[in-house]
Amino acid sequence: MHMILIKRILKTPFLWLIIPVILMYFACNGYGFVFRAAVTGSCLIISAVLFYKRLRQNPDVWYVLVAFVFSIIGDWFMSHKGSSFVLFSSGVGAFFLAHVGFLVFALKNGRIKKVFTAVVLAVYLVFFAFWLYPAIESTLLLVSVLLYLLISCISLGAALGINTSPVVRWGFFIGIALLFFSDTIIAFREFASLPQLSFLILPTYFASHIFVTFALIQKAIINKNET
Repeated sequence: MHMILIKRILKTPFLWLIIPVILMYFACNGYGFVFRAAVTGSCLIISAVLFYKRLRQNPDVWYVLVAFVFSIIGDWFMSHKGSSFVLFSSGVGAFFLAHVGFLVFALKNGRIKKVFTAVVLAVYLVFFAFWLYPAIESTLLLVSVLLYLLISCISLGAALGINTSPVVRWGFFIGIALLFFSDTIIAFREFASLPQLSFLILPTYFASHIFVTFALIQKAIINKNET
Protein backbone atom coordinates (compact mmCIF):
# COMPACT_ATOMS: atom_id res chain seq x y z
CA MET A 1 0.00 0.00 0.00
CA HIS A 2 2.81 2.41 0.90
CA MET A 3 4.66 1.62 -2.34
CA ILE A 4 1.52 2.28 -4.37
CA LEU A 5 1.09 5.64 -2.63
CA ILE A 6 4.73 6.57 -3.28
CA LYS A 7 4.40 5.65 -6.96
CA ARG A 8 1.28 7.79 -7.29
CA ILE A 9 3.05 10.73 -5.70
CA LEU A 10 6.03 10.33 -8.03
CA LYS A 11 3.66 10.29 -11.02
CA THR A 12 1.89 13.46 -9.79
CA PRO A 13 4.55 16.20 -9.74
CA PHE A 14 2.22 18.77 -8.19
CA LEU A 15 2.23 16.66 -5.02
CA TRP A 16 5.99 17.16 -4.83
CA LEU A 17 5.23 20.70 -3.68
CA ILE A 18 4.30 19.20 -0.32
CA ILE A 19 8.05 19.07 0.37
CA PRO A 20 8.77 22.84 0.14
CA VAL A 21 5.47 23.59 1.89
CA ILE A 22 6.49 21.46 4.90
CA LEU A 23 9.99 22.97 4.89
CA MET A 24 8.41 26.42 4.70
CA TYR A 25 6.63 25.81 8.01
CA PHE A 26 9.96 25.19 9.76
CA ALA A 27 11.70 28.05 7.94
CA CYS A 28 9.02 30.53 9.00
CA ASN A 29 9.09 29.38 12.61
CA GLY A 30 12.73 30.10 13.34
CA TYR A 31 14.35 26.72 12.78
CA GLY A 32 17.40 28.29 11.16
CA PHE A 33 18.88 29.10 7.78
CA VAL A 34 19.18 25.43 6.80
CA PHE A 35 15.41 25.19 6.49
CA ARG A 36 15.23 28.56 4.72
CA ALA A 37 17.71 27.36 2.13
CA ALA A 38 15.95 24.00 1.94
CA VAL A 39 12.67 25.56 0.81
CA THR A 40 14.22 27.20 -2.23
CA GLY A 41 16.65 24.32 -2.65
CA SER A 42 13.80 21.82 -2.85
CA CYS A 43 12.08 23.99 -5.46
CA LEU A 44 15.33 24.02 -7.43
CA ILE A 45 15.69 20.23 -7.18
CA ILE A 46 12.07 19.57 -8.18
CA SER A 47 12.45 21.81 -11.23
CA ALA A 48 15.80 20.28 -12.19
CA VAL A 49 14.45 16.72 -11.87
CA LEU A 50 11.47 17.50 -14.08
CA PHE A 51 13.63 19.00 -16.83
CA TYR A 52 16.94 17.19 -16.47
CA LYS A 53 16.39 15.28 -19.72
CA ARG A 54 14.90 18.29 -21.51
CA LEU A 55 17.03 21.24 -20.39
CA ARG A 56 18.61 21.45 -23.84
CA GLN A 57 15.15 21.84 -25.36
CA ASN A 58 14.10 24.25 -22.58
CA PRO A 59 17.07 26.59 -22.00
CA ASP A 60 14.71 29.14 -20.42
CA VAL A 61 14.40 26.88 -17.37
CA TRP A 62 18.11 27.34 -16.66
CA TYR A 63 17.44 30.98 -15.79
CA VAL A 64 14.93 30.00 -13.11
CA LEU A 65 17.34 27.43 -11.67
CA VAL A 66 20.06 30.08 -11.51
CA ALA A 67 17.55 32.51 -9.96
CA PHE A 68 16.86 29.98 -7.21
CA VAL A 69 20.60 29.68 -6.54
CA PHE A 70 21.02 33.45 -6.24
CA SER A 71 17.93 33.58 -4.03
CA ILE A 72 19.57 31.15 -1.59
CA ILE A 73 22.76 33.23 -1.64
CA GLY A 74 20.82 36.45 -1.11
CA ASP A 75 18.84 34.90 1.73
CA TRP A 76 22.09 33.86 3.41
CA PHE A 77 23.42 37.42 3.27
CA MET A 78 20.14 38.85 4.59
CA SER A 79 19.78 36.33 7.41
CA HIS A 80 23.37 36.99 8.58
CA LYS A 81 23.64 40.73 7.86
CA GLY A 82 23.06 42.08 11.34
CA SER A 83 24.04 45.73 11.02
CA SER A 84 26.59 45.09 8.26
CA PHE A 85 26.20 47.37 5.26
CA VAL A 86 28.37 45.06 3.13
CA LEU A 87 26.26 41.95 3.80
CA PHE A 88 23.02 43.85 3.25
CA SER A 89 24.28 45.28 -0.05
CA SER A 90 25.52 41.84 -1.10
CA GLY A 91 22.07 40.43 -0.36
CA VAL A 92 20.43 43.11 -2.51
CA GLY A 93 22.89 42.29 -5.30
CA ALA A 94 22.20 38.55 -5.14
CA PHE A 95 18.43 39.08 -5.18
CA PHE A 96 18.88 41.49 -8.10
CA LEU A 97 20.55 38.69 -10.07
CA ALA A 98 17.72 36.35 -9.05
CA HIS A 99 15.25 38.84 -10.54
CA VAL A 100 17.33 38.92 -13.72
CA GLY A 101 16.90 35.14 -14.00
CA PHE A 102 13.14 35.33 -13.50
CA LEU A 103 12.92 38.23 -15.95
CA VAL A 104 14.80 36.40 -18.71
CA PHE A 105 12.59 33.32 -18.27
CA ALA A 106 9.49 35.50 -18.65
CA LEU A 107 10.87 37.31 -21.71
CA LYS A 108 11.73 34.02 -23.40
CA ASN A 109 8.10 32.98 -22.97
CA GLY A 110 6.35 36.25 -23.83
CA ARG A 111 6.74 40.00 -23.67
CA ILE A 112 6.46 42.80 -21.12
CA LYS A 113 2.97 44.20 -20.48
CA LYS A 114 3.94 47.81 -21.09
CA VAL A 115 0.93 49.66 -19.67
CA PHE A 116 0.78 47.51 -16.54
CA THR A 117 4.53 47.87 -16.02
CA ALA A 118 4.38 51.65 -16.50
CA VAL A 119 1.64 51.98 -13.88
CA VAL A 120 3.52 49.83 -11.36
CA LEU A 121 6.74 51.74 -12.05
CA ALA A 122 5.02 55.08 -11.55
CA VAL A 123 3.58 54.02 -8.20
CA TYR A 124 6.87 52.60 -6.94
CA LEU A 125 8.93 55.56 -8.13
CA VAL A 126 6.66 57.74 -5.99
CA PHE A 127 7.24 55.29 -3.12
CA PHE A 128 10.99 55.56 -3.74
CA ALA A 129 10.99 59.36 -3.91
CA PHE A 130 8.92 60.01 -0.78
CA TRP A 131 9.81 57.08 1.50
CA LEU A 132 13.09 55.47 0.48
CA TYR A 133 15.15 58.38 -0.85
CA PRO A 134 14.96 60.45 2.37
CA ALA A 135 15.79 57.40 4.51
CA ILE A 136 18.92 56.17 2.67
CA GLU A 137 22.11 58.11 3.25
CA SER A 138 24.53 55.97 1.25
CA THR A 139 24.63 56.87 -2.45
CA LEU A 140 25.73 53.33 -3.36
CA LEU A 141 22.85 51.77 -1.45
CA LEU A 142 20.44 54.34 -2.89
CA VAL A 143 21.41 53.42 -6.44
CA SER A 144 21.28 49.71 -5.62
CA VAL A 145 17.78 49.99 -4.17
CA LEU A 146 16.59 52.03 -7.16
CA LEU A 147 17.95 49.48 -9.64
CA TYR A 148 16.40 46.67 -7.61
CA LEU A 149 13.05 48.48 -7.62
CA LEU A 150 13.22 48.95 -11.39
CA ILE A 151 13.99 45.32 -12.19
CA SER A 152 11.33 44.14 -9.72
CA CYS A 153 8.66 46.17 -11.51
CA ILE A 154 9.87 45.06 -14.94
CA SER A 155 9.96 41.40 -13.84
CA LEU A 156 6.37 41.69 -12.64
CA GLY A 157 5.26 43.17 -15.95
CA ALA A 158 7.13 40.49 -17.90
CA ALA A 159 5.61 37.72 -15.78
CA LEU A 160 2.13 38.96 -16.65
CA GLY A 161 3.11 38.94 -20.33
CA ILE A 162 3.96 35.23 -20.52
CA ASN A 163 1.97 33.84 -23.44
CA THR A 164 2.24 30.08 -22.90
CA SER A 165 -0.48 28.19 -21.05
CA PRO A 166 -2.66 30.18 -18.60
CA VAL A 167 -1.58 27.91 -15.72
CA VAL A 168 2.09 28.62 -16.41
CA ARG A 169 1.46 32.36 -16.81
CA TRP A 170 -0.66 32.83 -13.71
CA GLY A 171 1.43 30.49 -11.56
CA PHE A 172 4.60 32.36 -12.49
CA PHE A 173 2.94 35.78 -12.17
CA ILE A 174 1.59 35.00 -8.70
CA GLY A 175 5.08 33.82 -7.71
CA ILE A 176 6.73 37.04 -8.87
CA ALA A 177 3.92 39.13 -7.36
CA LEU A 178 4.47 37.46 -3.97
CA LEU A 179 8.21 38.12 -4.24
CA PHE A 180 7.43 41.73 -5.17
CA PHE A 181 5.17 42.04 -2.11
CA SER A 182 7.81 40.49 0.16
CA ASP A 183 10.43 42.95 -1.12
CA THR A 184 8.04 45.85 -0.51
CA ILE A 185 7.53 44.80 3.12
CA ILE A 186 11.31 44.55 3.55
CA ALA A 187 11.68 48.09 2.19
CA PHE A 188 9.09 49.37 4.68
CA ARG A 189 10.86 47.58 7.52
CA GLU A 190 14.40 48.62 6.64
CA PHE A 191 13.88 52.18 5.45
CA ALA A 192 10.47 53.41 6.59
CA SER A 193 10.51 52.10 10.18
CA LEU A 194 7.27 50.17 9.69
CA PRO A 195 7.90 46.67 11.04
CA GLN A 196 4.25 45.80 11.67
CA LEU A 197 3.97 43.62 8.56
CA SER A 198 7.36 41.94 8.91
CA PHE A 199 5.71 38.62 9.80
CA LEU A 200 4.58 38.40 6.14
CA ILE A 201 8.07 38.61 4.64
CA LEU A 202 9.14 34.96 4.87
CA PRO A 203 5.78 33.31 4.06
CA THR A 204 5.33 35.39 0.90
CA TYR A 205 9.00 34.99 -0.09
CA PHE A 206 8.92 31.20 0.14
CA ALA A 207 5.43 30.97 -1.38
CA SER A 208 6.77 32.90 -4.37
CA HIS A 209 9.28 30.15 -5.11
CA ILE A 210 6.64 27.47 -4.64
CA PHE A 211 4.34 29.16 -7.17
CA VAL A 212 7.20 29.56 -9.65
CA THR A 213 7.90 25.85 -9.26
CA PHE A 214 4.19 25.15 -9.74
CA ALA A 215 4.42 26.98 -13.08
CA LEU A 216 7.47 24.95 -14.11
CA ILE A 217 5.70 21.70 -13.21
CA GLN A 218 2.85 22.64 -15.54
CA LYS A 219 5.36 23.55 -18.24
CA ALA A 220 7.03 20.14 -17.84
CA ILE A 221 3.65 18.36 -18.08
CA ILE A 222 2.83 20.25 -21.29
CA ASN A 223 6.20 19.33 -22.76
CA LYS A 224 5.73 15.70 -21.87
CA ASN A 225 2.27 15.58 -23.46
CA GLU A 226 3.63 17.16 -26.65
CA THR A 227 6.30 14.46 -27.09
